[in-house]
Amino acid sequence: MPNSITPWWREAIIYQVYPRSFLDTNGDGVGDLPGITEKLDYIASLGVDIVWISPFFKSPMKDFGYDVSDYCDVDPLFGNLADFDALIAKAHSLGIKIMIDQVMSHTAEAHPWFVESRKSRDNPKSDWYVWADPLPDGNPPNNWLSVFGGSSWHWDTRRKQYYLHNFLVSQPDMNFHNPQVQQAHLDCLRFWLERGVDGVRMDACNFHFHDPELRSNPPAVNRDTATVSDVNPYGMQAHVYDKTRPENLAFLQKIRALLDEFGAISIGEVGADDNLGVMADYTADGDKLHMAYSFNLLTPVFTAAYIRNQGEEFEARVKGGWASWSVGNHDVQRVMTRWGGSNPTPAVARLVLAMQLALKGTPCLYQGDELALTEADVPFELLQDPYGITFWPEFKGRDGCRTPMPWDAAKPHAGFTSGKPWLPVADQHVASAASLQENDPDSTLNFARRLIKWRRQQPQLTRGEIVFFDAPEPVLALQRDLAGHASVVAVFNLSAEPVSVTLPAVAGAVAMDGHGMPGSVDGTTVTLPAYGAWFGSKQ
Repeated sequence: MPNSITPWWREAIIYQVYPRSFLDTNGDGVGDLPGITEKLDYIASLGVDIVWISPFFKSPMKDFGYDVSDYCDVDPLFGNLADFDALIAKAHSLGIKIMIDQVMSHTAEAHPWFVESRKSRDNPKSDWYVWADPLPDGNPPNNWLSVFGGSSWHWDTRRKQYYLHNFLVSQPDMNFHNPQVQQAHLDCLRFWLERGVDGVRMDACNFHFHDPELRSNPPAVNRDTATVSDVNPYGMQAHVYDKTRPENLAFLQKIRALLDEFGAISIGEVGADDNLGVMADYTADGDKLHMAYSFNLLTPVFTAAYIRNQGEEFEARVKGGWASWSVGNHDVQRVMTRWGGSNPTPAVARLVLAMQLALKGTPCLYQGDELALTEADVPFELLQDPYGITFWPEFKGRDGCRTPMPWDAAKPHAGFTSGKPWLPVADQHVASAASLQENDPDSTLNFARRLIKWRRQQPQLTRGEIVFFDAPEPVLALQRDLAGHASVVAVFNLSAEPVSVTLPAVAGAVAMDGHGMPGSVDGTTVTLPAYGAWFGSKQ
C-alpha cells in the first residue's frame, strides 16, 4: 500500500489508453469506451494504478479527438456519458483511478465557441480566441509557426483577420488572457470531476498563453529536433513568445485549486525549448501541476549519458516538484523500434521497462509496450495522421504507434474489431497478441506483471532519492536511497552486446531476486547480457 506520508501518485504507475485503438465493441472499426471497460481486468492485472484515457469528447476528429467541439460530452464514436459512468464505476471497483485528457489550449473550429467568435469582431465571444489584423502588406502579424507545418496564422474571411493555430488550421487557439476563457475551462473540468474523474492529463499545457504584443520569435540558437521532426522548420525558432508564457503559472494554480477540491491529480505534457526547466517550474511549490512529462525520453537518443543527464538535470532544477518519465505514447515511434532498431528482441522491452521503473518519478506506460509491440509500417494510402501526410515520406507521422491492440491471434484483426479497423493491425503484432502471451510464463506481458509487482515491494524504487554513478557506455548505473531501508543499486546494459564493467558502487551489494532481469556480479565486476540488468541491495 502507498506510504501515508508520501503523496500516493508519486508511487503510482500510469497506463495510457488510446481509445481509438484499444478495443472496438460495436464493429465500426474504432475502439470505444465499452471496449476499455471490457479490458479493465486486463489493465488491473498489470498492477498499474492510473489509466490515462486520450480524448473521447465530441470532435470532428481531424486530429482524432485532440480537436474538441464539446468538452462536456462523449463523441458517439466512443459511446455516451452512460458508458463513461460505467467505465468509472468498473475502474473504481478494481482500485484503478481514471485520468482524462484535457485539451485546453485550442478547440475544434466546429466548437460553438469558435463558431460564434468568428462571426464578428463585437460578439460576446469575439475575444475568446486569438485574432489579429494583418500587416500592411497582408501578411500574418508575425513569424510564429505551427507544430504541424507552415504559419500558425490562418486568414478568416468572416472577420477579415488572422486567427492563431499552433497545431492544425482546424484547431484555433483560445485567448487565455480573457478570464472568461479560463473560467469556461474550469467549469468543463468540474463537470468531469463531479462524475468521478480522479485526475487530468493536460495536453500541450504550456501553450495556453501567447504574447499579447505578438512579437516575432527569434531564431533558435540550438535547433530543436527533440520535440519535432528535423524536417519541420518549427524547430528553427526559439519559442519565447508563442508559448510557455509566465502568465500560465497563475492559471495552473487555478487548476490545482479546483483539483484539490476533489482530491484529484494532474500531469502536464511539456513541449518547450527548455523542457526540464518548464517541468520544474510547473511542478514546483505544490500549487500547480502534481507532475509533468516532456519529450526528453521520447527521442531516438538512447545512451546512458543522455538518460543520466535527464535525471540529474531535473533533480538539480526540480525544487520539490515531480517528474513522470514516459518513454512511449501516441505521438512518437514505439520505443521498441525507436531504441531497439529495425529488428528488436523482446529483451529491449524488458530492459526499457526495468530502467523506467528504476528512475525517480511516476512511470507512464503506453498501451502495447507490455506486449513488446514494434512500430507498425503503415503505407501512405492508409495513413490517417495529417501530420504524417504533410511531411511524408521523410516523416511518416504518428499512425505507426497508434495501430490497434492485438488481443486474440486466432480472430480477424487480432480480436480488435469485427469490422474494418481504422488503421490496419500490423502483421508482426499478431504474433505478439495478448492471447499468446497470457499463458506463457516467459512472455513479455507476464514479465511486466512480475516486475511491476516486484517494484511495488521496494519502497526505495517508489519513494527513494536517486544518484547516478560513472560508468562507460552503454552502461547506466544508479542507486535509490530511502531512510530506514537498504540502498538499491541498479545497473543496465543499453546495448545488444554483452558487457562486463567494474563498478566500485556495487561492492558489498547483495543480488536481489524476483525482478526477472539477467545479470551477475563478482566483487565489483558486473556482467550483463544484451539488454540485461542487475539489481542489488546494499546496506
